[in-house]
Amino acid sequence: MFRRKNTTWIWILGVVLFVTATVLLTIGNYNYASLNPGGNDFLVHWMGTRSFITEGISPYSDEVALRIQDMVYGRPAQPGEHELRVAYPLYSMVFFLPFALVRDFTMARAVWMTVLELALVALCFFSLRLTRWKPLPLVLMLLLLFSLLWYHALRALILGNAVILVTLLVTGGLLAIRNNEDELAGVLLGFATIKPQVVLVLLVFIFLWSLSKRRWKIIFWMVGTVVLLAGAAALLLPDWILQNIREIIRYPGYNPPGTPAAVFAVYMPGVGRQIGMGVSIFLAIVLLIEWWLATRGDFRAFLWAASLTLVASQWIGIQTDPGNFIVCYPALVLVLAMLDERWHRSSTWMIVLTLVVLFAGIWLVFLRTLERSYQPIQSPLLFFPLPMLLLAGLYWVRWWAVQPMNTWISSFTHRQP
Repeated sequence: MFRRKNTTWIWILGVVLFVTATVLLTIGNYNYASLNPGGNDFLVHWMGTRSFITEGISPYSDEVALRIQDMVYGRPAQPGEHELRVAYPLYSMVFFLPFALVRDFTMARAVWMTVLELALVALCFFSLRLTRWKPLPLVLMLLLLFSLLWYHALRALILGNAVILVTLLVTGGLLAIRNNEDELAGVLLGFATIKPQVVLVLLVFIFLWSLSKRRWKIIFWMVGTVVLLAGAAALLLPDWILQNIREIIRYPGYNPPGTPAAVFAVYMPGVGRQIGMGVSIFLAIVLLIEWWLATRGDFRAFLWAASLTLVASQWIGIQTDPGNFIVCYPALVLVLAMLDERWHRSSTWMIVLTLVVLFAGIWLVFLRTLERSYQPIQSPLLFFPLPMLLLAGLYWVRWWAVQPMNTWISSFTHRQP
């Protein structure tokens, strides 16, 4: 009885501390948002959702786009400027609805930032559980700080990019697959399609892997979740799919270069597009081979292939942006976990060095190539550092990551004279 009372009080104290910290964090975010206008990724969907639920205006309409542009530019967007149009599936409103009910955009943005900050912390711990990595306390603290402050997290946070929630859903889905909670995995992965271009290639891999392993529940719940969400959205706006497709088609026209072909063409107008297309085709072939090999292995092989897919899909030729590269975070944690598993005690300096180089290096590239406009504009060069380093890292640790630990220990032992 005494232990139960102590446990109850510990839970109560924990809840009170969490609520207090969340409130203080939101106040800090509100002060920041008041002094620093922005959050345009969130603004687009806050306005789109609010216009739809309060006035019945399609979020894909020109009227909504003009409202968003007026809030950002004080006028309609001019040729060459970002048009700030809604391009997510209509059912993404499930995530934005609670915030769209808040009239004051600054307050809505502050609360949204708090949710994203908590999601980044959760993402760190989900990724650790996914890889079963238990780092030293010092490394854990460094990893947490890195998770919140490195370029690809902080940029997404400041802009209010929902890709942070998408990454958390994907990581949760992979963790559910590891734990044989296939129904939960399917639902989480289905909801991750609110930003489909980020997860499309990964979902194709998971679909094929599930077929090969006869894990039908993953497929049923993943496809069923998307169908139910799309169907419910069609009851509200029957032709939303056609409207959304039109926005997706026009999206690359007003966005910075978002594929290897487009980025290479900026720096090498003559042959850049062909080089970029070659990179995408090569990576597509590599993925097909690795997917086939993953179907013949256990969960470790699946997790490595899924991590490779998250990274390689950024260069596969689907329009994206370095602001979405937080989705590669689970792959980074996998690489670090394999370093710790392989070298253990002597790996600490390698892990710390990796985090420092990634943190300082990417921020340095951003600051040295920054263009200033209605908001800081990142250079297309940022399309390269993280995927390139992670692709190298994943193939460096591939053998240890794919093979069960006892297998490579046994192999190493048998090689001793």
